[in-house]
Amino acid sequence: MKTLWKSFKITIAFCVFFSVFYILVLWIFAQFAGPNKGNAEVATLNGKVVGAANVGQMFTQDIYFWGRPSAGGYTADASGGSNKGPTNEEYLTEVEARIDTFLVHHPYLNRAEVPADMVTASGSGLDPHVTSAGAYVQVKRVAQARGMNEADVKALVDKAVEKPLLGLFGTERVNVLKLNVALDEADKKQ
Repeated sequence: MKTLWKSFKITIAFCVFFSVFYILVLWIFAQFAGPNKGNAEVATLNGKVVGAANVGQMFTQDIYFWGRPSAGGYTADASGGSNKGPTNEEYLTEVEARIDTFLVHHPYLNRAEVPADMVTASGSGLDPHVTSAGAYVQVKRVAQARGMNEADVKALVDKAVEKPLLGLFGTERVNVLKLNVALDEADKKQ
């Protein structure tokens, strides 16, 4: 009985430690070492929060850059991939439909020029980034839809490109929400 009581006290102590103190240590660490003091980075337009910069959002209008498709409909409660492999007929049909839709809005491209990330969903379904190639192929469409100079829109994409970490890890990418906010701000100035 004595050993049981001792084990119970140790269990309670570890539960308190890991449910309170450990989380507190992580929170304090995030306040000093984490970006934005451990809080989500938000994008603002005209002083109003328009979204979290680290969560993908659906843009379907031609005046905006589009992000990656989402298998979960861009909702956090359905976050995740479709778990359909590249030989799954249903998956291939979805990708073909996305390619066809993309080409309708980008008639200046052929099938081989459609970046893969523009027609395949990310593993989380909430990826806020596209590759730089995925952004650059949309420049002409966005510029035409907004009546802006194509070079000005391309310059916005150039500024929005995030380089790989330490020049080694990852690929060049563009945060779609931040780019669209910059686009709205630039369009408003004209």
